[in-house]
Amino acid sequence: MGKYALIMAGGSGNRMAADVPKQFLPLAGRPVLMRTLEIFYQYDPAVCQILVLPSAHLIYWKQLCRQWGFDLPHQVVEGGCERFHSVKNGLVRMQQLRTEAGMSQAAGQDDLVAVHDAVRPLIDVEFIGRCYEAADRYGAVVPVLPMTESVRRVAADGESQAEDRHSFFRVQTPQIFRADLLWKAYQQEYRPEFTDDASVVEADGAKIYVVNGLRENIKITMPEDMVLAEYWLNSK
Repeated sequence: MGKYALIMAGGSGNRMAADVPKQFLPLAGRPVLMRTLEIFYQYDPAVCQILVLPSAHLIYWKQLCRQWGFDLPHQVVEGGCERFHSVKNGLVRMQQLRTEAGMSQAAGQDDLVAVHDAVRPLIDVEFIGRCYEAADRYGAVVPVLPMTESVRRVAADGESQAEDRHSFFRVQTPQIFRADLLWKAYQQEYRPEFTDDASVVEADGAKIYVVNGLRENIKITMPEDMVLAEYWLNSK
């Protein structure tokens, strides 16, 4: 089985009110993005990590790696105009790597691809392994957490109605798929309703399975998220 991880680092950091994008901010003494790459490496050094960055951040990332002496093996790919196109660019690089290694260019059913938000650095080895194992069994897996607050559906005219929160879950990453399913799904034309990789795969006809998410697996978006992330790291 070949394992890949597309690390999506396309954030601009506008909502963080920071001078640099959030994936580059220091978290407990190390840049967020480095922490994310390191945890996948700790899970399995054989996982081929492909980092997808906006073109404007490529040089800065190289400088940051030199500054920190960061030499963990990873590929770097330029992102696209939407996350959809960025993931597709990462998949194209995956196919190129297979060809360079003398493998069939067509990703097979035994290969698994994780797509993970770079600004979710608090995952752990056990959680990553659990997601890969579920994907190996089911083919397309996303981690989810139950809703703890009440949920209302709001119409365009402002009217609303209560919904059963037990029917709704918060979606996390890594979302992991059989490589052939993910590659085939990303041959579709981009549509605005593609909000994550599972929605792309589902639109191509595949069934999505869920596994239990991780409470600490927060997505760092706002300044207060950094405070919470520091708390979780100190707790560990």
